[in-house]
Amino acid sequence: MRILFVTASLPYPPASGGAIRTLGIIHGLHQAGHELTLLSFSDGRTKPEETPLAQYCHHIETVSPPMRSKSQRLKTLLFTNQPDIATRFYSLEFEQKLRDILTTQTFDLVQFEAIEIASYLPIVKELQSSAKIVFDTFNAEYELQRRIFEIDRQNIKRLPMALYSYLQVGRIKKFEGDMCRLADLVIAVSDEDANLLNKFREKNDVAVVPSGVFVDDYITVDKPIELPENTLVFTGTMDYRPNVDAMLWFTEFIFPKVQKSIPEAHLYIVGNKPHARLAYLNDIENIDLTGWVDSTVPYLHASTIYVAPLRMGSGTRLKLLEAMSSKCAIIATTIASDGLLEVVKSGMTIVDSPEDMAQSIIDLLQEKSKRQELGESAFELIKQHYDWSALIPRLLDAYKGIGLG
Repeated sequence: MRILFVTASLPYPPASGGAIRTLGIIHGLHQAGHELTLLSFSDGRTKPEETPLAQYCHHIETVSPPMRSKSQRLKTLLFTNQPDIATRFYSLEFEQKLRDILTTQTFDLVQFEAIEIASYLPIVKELQSSAKIVFDTFNAEYELQRRIFEIDRQNIKRLPMALYSYLQVGRIKKFEGDMCRLADLVIAVSDEDANLLNKFREKNDVAVVPSGVFVDDYITVDKPIELPENTLVFTGTMDYRPNVDAMLWFTEFIFPKVQKSIPEAHLYIVGNKPHARLAYLNDIENIDLTGWVDSTVPYLHASTIYVAPLRMGSGTRLKLLEAMSSKCAIIATTIASDGLLEVVKSGMTIVDSPEDMAQSIIDLLQEKSKRQELGESAFELIKQHYDWSALIPRLLDAYKGIGLG
């Protein structure tokens, strides 16, 4: 097949969940013998021709991402019925590039990666109606915003953001529904998300293709690092609201309880773009915000425990897949583990209250053999269920369901 991928950012380096998922899919489809073209926004810091994407894709086009000011976003909020996420990546230059590609090349399938880029989906219907359209959702976004609203409304300082999320939920639900109905195939990353998105499909035919990892890439570390004993690690893009909330909640209500029993306990928050709300953590002893790192894998291997205290979110938590592939002992909330197979959840400790999470961390820090047991179990489960070698066949089966492949 000839496939066009449309993405909100260049899926390399694989430093975010979206990039990891898209890169895995592109690699798998290339391995399966399909011809791929990629259209992405890119800030120019990464040259596609110098990445593995050049090996996987027949042709790559990039456009500089649009710059939307807070005032422009506020105008959208106040004077339109559009969700912020539908206009965030609108660019006349990107639209023209897509039109040029569609009028000069013929594709069997055009796949849009995530809701942020879905606003361009109608252009395919207009210019190349014979191509099948795939909407790969990443999250059930309206449900994600609802969960964010429920958390933010509990904090008086977050009421303005809670109001923002409240206004967005309905708008996102309508937009997400329109895009799901327009696509020939909708892909969710979990059964939970598929159930939410099936509301928009008459045939309840949303396919489930979980996000995955190349497990073998996590077995060894090229440049190992040393971290202090009793080190907890969290990874993620640190301007993403669910990750920011997780670390604010963890450092206020959980980590102090851990330190009371184990004073030398250390927390590393590993990820780029730390939000300003996290800046004060730099002044707290035994807490480190790393900012951008070339790879999270050395930190995963050097950690004592990986923590995932998420209180909001949806989809598959790629951070957990990476941690399990690195044989980490993991303590996570129910929300963090949502979207994973029940059998895979057995490879981690799942607790929700601050008291229970703190005590679980303290206990596990003191039980090396238990940590090793959890890490080994997690690795075997991930390799069996979430390696891309097991997931790409599911994607190809989904394509066959719409007459392709």
